[in-house]
Amino acid sequence: MAQHRIDTQRPDAPEQAAYGDLPTGMRTLDLTHPDQIDILAIDPDAPKPDPLPRYDRPLTVEMWYPAAPGAEGTRQMQTYLRDGKTQVTLAGRAIRDAAPAQGGPYPLVIVSHGYPGNRFLMSHLTDNLASKGYVVASIDHTDSTYRTQAAFGSTLVNRPLDQIFVLNELARLAGDPTTPWAGRIDVDRTAIIGYSMGGYGAIIAAGGGVTDASVGFEWGGPHGTLAVHQSGSDSHAARADDRIKTAIAIGPWGMARGVWAADGLAGIKIPMLYIAGSVDDVSGYEDGVRAIWQATSGADRALLTFDNANHNAAAPMPAPPEANRVDDDLGFNLTEHYADPVWDTVRMNNITQHFVTAWLGQHLGRDPTMAPVLTLVPHSNDAVWSVDEEGHPKADHSYWAGFPNRTASGLRFETLVKGE
Repeated sequence: MAQHRIDTQRPDAPEQAAYGDLPTGMRTLDLTHPDQIDILAIDPDAPKPDPLPRYDRPLTVEMWYPAAPGAEGTRQMQTYLRDGKTQVTLAGRAIRDAAPAQGGPYPLVIVSHGYPGNRFLMSHLTDNLASKGYVVASIDHTDSTYRTQAAFGSTLVNRPLDQIFVLNELARLAGDPTTPWAGRIDVDRTAIIGYSMGGYGAIIAAGGGVTDASVGFEWGGPHGTLAVHQSGSDSHAARADDRIKTAIAIGPWGMARGVWAADGLAGIKIPMLYIAGSVDDVSGYEDGVRAIWQATSGADRALLTFDNANHNAAAPMPAPPEANRVDDDLGFNLTEHYADPVWDTVRMNNITQHFVTAWLGQHLGRDPTMAPVLTLVPHSNDAVWSVDEEGHPKADHSYWAGFPNRTASGLRFETLVKGE
């Protein structure tokens, strides 16, 4: 089986996309979230059960982290394609089960895939961040992966609960001197990165509450189970977590379907980076991601837009060659799950690595010098490259920081401050 690289850097990659200096490792954790509502055991067409059925919810988490130098071993990852049947081999820079580095503690980044997806879908970003001094935990969300995809209500209810549970578990492991994570993870500097339904979960974990109407959607959480995340509810308020310092939501779902409103999104008080394609036909753009960005009025926030990109903007890894076939059950070529018809996937991945690196560097407090990378002319096509013969910027130079000449094109980076 051929291996598919997820660590590609194009020659025109912006500066902060480059991998860091730290060697990296990866390790699988099998966790169990006890006593959760068993959404799949609830019949939405039958009377509401009392009590609601509960179960111990399994979650597999892939960890990427700074590793001790000199480690040897495989750099391969085994995963499945969108069909949930075809196994493929990915390869990056992290070494399987390498010993964690003795430094730290390192800030924590929790990564959450879409519906469906899996913990390797954004592995091009996870390994990159680990090389820059972050511990990254990417979750396989039960009932939401390619192999476990089930009722959508489970994703709606469980997604932010999974994210917070993983944060709590890693805090426990970081405080346990018998684990390799002891003293290695700074959970008080945590970020959540979510794509699509992962972005939906990140919004809730960051303080956003869902609408009253969405609690009653017949295709949503059965028998009002989504009320646990309802704006203004005691259950949602109790979940506020000051360890989470920022969140990045890529193509977050829900605004165009009535899940979000201005009052619920105003509950977000931490800096937010939203990333989207301008023709996203899953989450929506003007009435979707852009509207979420505008309504997050209680926080400073930014919106990175890939003009003419669809829902696959920024997040998925490049499609493995094995995906280039039409699946009879799904009825489409599997590459459609990963690729964009306009933008090259590696190009989008590199741009995302650049902006995520700068955003986390600024908002997790590791590198405040990243601020200039995020202070940009809003439309990249309006930026001017103007340097002297020695390469020093002239007074009218306004080109996007970190982008080589003639490469900042088709992008927008817009910011709003708290109260706007």
